[in-house]
Amino acid sequence: MNVLIQRVTPDEAPVIAVLVGELLTEIMRILGVSAFNFNLNETMSRLSAVLDNEKYVVFVARDGERGKVLGFIALYESYALYAEGAFGTIPEFYVRPEYRCMGVGRMLINRAKVFGAEKKWKRLEVTTPPLPQFDNALRFYEREQFAITGGRKLKVIL
Repeated sequence: MNVLIQRVTPDEAPVIAVLVGELLTEIMRILGVSAFNFNLNETMSRLSAVLDNEKYVVFVARDGERGKVLGFIALYESYALYAEGAFGTIPEFYVRPEYRCMGVGRMLINRAKVFGAEKKWKRLEVTTPPLPQFDNALRFYEREQFAITGGRKLKVIL
């Protein structure tokens, strides 16, 4: 399969919002917990706005022959002293199940690495969904040269 990796424009927000819904639905199904509030229209609106002001960058993988969307990776710039300056965060990354183990995820990660190098980021960071249910995700990231840095992602609702 010929896979194309392209940067998403704000007018493509509806396509990516659907994929975000698929990602969150899969996580909640596996965990058996309603961990996210997902509203397709609100997600499309938010995504369009952050893509438009370039605070958020998304690359999409498409089947080059049929144009079918296979997955996406999202990035935004962060800054921390421990990271020695600017770095990239991957808040969402998803490949549709039927296209996993076909190199699509690797192509998206590689495009994110190139983008980060162009931005002069020191590193990329990603948080996996809870383990052990998502051990496969952790193994994928380790194969792609991500290293466990410890800790867990925590949140407080404001």
